[in-house]
Amino acid sequence: MCDVTPPAELNVPLDRTAPSMARAFLRQTYCDAHHARVLDEAELLVSELITNGIQHGAPPIALRVTCDGSSGLRVAVRDGSPQTPLARDAGPEDDSGRGIALVDMLSTSWGVETSEAGKVTWFTLT
Repeated sequence: MCDVTPPAELNVPLDRTAPSMARAFLRQTYCDAHHARVLDEAELLVSELITNGIQHGAPPIALRVTCDGSSGLRVAVRDGSPQTPLARDAGPEDDSGRGIALVDMLSTSWGVETSEAGKVTWFTLT
């Protein structure tokens, strides 16, 4: 764990303000001592996971930001649905369907942990 920045968590509203609220929370709580270079990518991926949680998951939705020191920034979105996200093959004219593909492409690692209470979709950036 990081000696500079403690983990932080935010309960996210189930409306269209959620992605911007999640990005603002990330900017306020990420560890600038270890992760200043990955903030832009983290903001994009947070937006994607929050949007997926609202569109395809179930309440409650929460965002957790954790610094593991110089080994990485870990961001997790928890929601009440145990259904795992699926990568879709979005076409050029599609308005959506690229979220998980972006998480896979830009993150160092990512995954999904399911339980009876729902799931946690997470990613790390180093």
